[in-house]
Order: sequence, then structure tokens, then C-alpha cells
Amino acid sequence: MYKGLRSTLHHRPSLHPRLSNRCLITAIAAFHPRVSPNHLIPPSASARGIRMVSNWPKVTKENPLGLDDPTLLIQHGIINGQYIDAEETFAVDDPATGKIIGHCPDMTAEDTRKAIDVAHKAFKSYRTTTPNQRQALLLEFYRLYQENIKDIARLIVWENGKCWNDALTEANYAGSFISWAAGEAVRVYGEVVPCSLPGAKNFTIKQPIGVCALLVPWNFPAAMIARKIGPALAVGCTAVIKVPAETPFTNLAIMELAKRAGVPDGVLNVITTDKHLQEVGLELSTNPTIRKLSFTGSTRVGKMLAKNASGTLKKLSLELGGNAPLIIFEDADLPTA
Repeated sequence: MYKGLRSTLHHRPSLHPRLSNRCLITAIAAFHPRVSPNHLIPPSASARGIRMVSNWPKVTKENPLGLDDPTLLIQHGIINGQYIDAEETFAVDDPATGKIIGHCPDMTAEDTRKAIDVAHKAFKSYRTTTPNQRQALLLEFYRLYQENIKDIARLIVWENGKCWNDALTEANYAGSFISWAAGEAVRVYGEVVPCSLPGAKNFTIKQPIGVCALLVPWNFPAAMIARKIGPALAVGCTAVIKVPAETPFTNLAIMELAKRAGVPDGVLNVITTDKHLQEVGLELSTNPTIRKLSFTGSTRVGKMLAKNASGTLKKLSLELGGNAPLIIFEDADLPTA
């Protein structure tokens, strides 16, 4: 029996001429032309009411994904604010063509333990920051995110396979979580509870729980990581984030923006892995330094993580087993979708 994580994608399917599993996330891909391999909507799209992609920078050798800011393409793990490589790497492909668009280090359980130790040390100082300081940090993070939102959407298109409108919608949705967390940072209130003893009062205060393990899925690479790191930053927690092997670049770009916003080194640490997924998952779910685990994914893996985490009584937030039904009409242009 596996005690760690096991990938639910055993191979990366070729997408042409049929729909891929990843394209089934949204119905829009079944009805309208997707972004073409060079990520420009074909001329026929305008006749169907699809907004043309504008201002997509030219793809060059120096800027292979055509980003406004090419430095947002991060092909490393992150520990203590430093880029980390590994002996082995894994490829990240464009699901529209199957072509490789980059590589990331295949990090191990040992790397994960280092990240946890770093996050624990960073927690000692980050937890002492005031709500106003954390709010200011998140507001700056949000500002930088909004400035680079088209690049986030472009990365989603490249590695996730969503059409432009869908990717931009998700990118905006992700930003709303950062904005919300900034607003809530100064509203973490305790409670005063009636006491049976005369002249006495009972009260509670809320404190950051500690180092959090955040495991994010590939289907919403921007929204899910923003929804997890936003609250963690708002309340003074640090985190070790296991990003999906299918869509690491969107996650890493958001982490880079957090760093530029002033998030201290060691507060957010990123593990990229593919072959070592099970051992990394086992480390994150059993290491006693991890005090909370948040996972979005399958019910099967969620059960495994809950079982592993029970030994150290970790707090758990599990979003499991979502369904995404859709209707495909007979006249749908499946090869184009």
C-alpha cells in the first residue's frame, strides 16, 4: 500500500486530434477554437465571437514562451529564497502540441526535509509580524500580480492547455484570493467568553499554527495556489508547497512575484517533483514539524494523506473528488477544440 502520493497521470497524452483530459476542465474548449500552437487565435475565431489575443510578445530563443517578463519563467525549486536544482529533471510540455517547453528539478524527500526545516526557522520571525505588516505585504503582492496578470494567463495556456479567455479568467480569479487575504489579515479576532467565576473573564486569541504543507493541483494552477498561500501569509504561517509536475511554471511565477513583493526568504518554499512524488508526499504528511496540510485532489489520495497525518494529529483541509460534467453538442469542432 502506498503511504505517500501517487500520480493520477501515468502518461501525458497526445492531444491532437482529440480532447485531452486536461481540456475537459471547461466546456468552452469543446465549442470554440482553442489557442493555436503558436498561441494566436486563428482568424476564423473572430467570426465566432472570440476575443482576439492582443499584445502577445514574439516568441524568441531568449523568450521561448513569449512573456512580457521572461524572468517569470522559473525552472527551479525554491528553498529559503534561493533557486534549487537537482541531479535529475523532468520535462514540462505544451498539451496543445506535446512539445517540451521547459524542465524542472525532480526534487526528493531530502530536499523536502530541508525546505521544512527552513520554513520552521522562518516561522519564528514571520509569526511576530503585525497584521498591518502582513496586509501591506499582501497588497504589494497583489499589485505586482495584477501588473503581470497576462503573463500568468500565458503560462496557464502554455502548460495547462486552457484557451486564452479561460486562462485569463482563472488568473483574475486567483488575484481575488490574494486581495481577499490582504483584507482579512487585519481581521483575525479572538473572542471573549463568559466565565462562571465572579470578576473573571475568559478570552481566546488566534495565533498562526506553524509550518503548512500545501499540495496544489494542475487543473487550476494559479487559483489553487493563491487560495492556499494567501491565508497562510495573512495570519503569519510559513509553507512548503508541492507544485504539480504538469503545471509548475504558473506556480513558480506566482512565487517569484511574492518574493519581489517582499515575502521573507524561507516563508514560501517550493518543491518540484515527478518521479519522487510518493516520497515527497509521505514526508509532507508525516513530518512532525508540519502542523497543517492542505490538499486539493482525488479522494483516494486524500484518504492516504489523512491516514499518514493522523500520527502527528495535523490539521487538515481536504478538497476532494470534484466533478466537472459538461455537454458536447454534435456540431462541436473537436479537433480544433
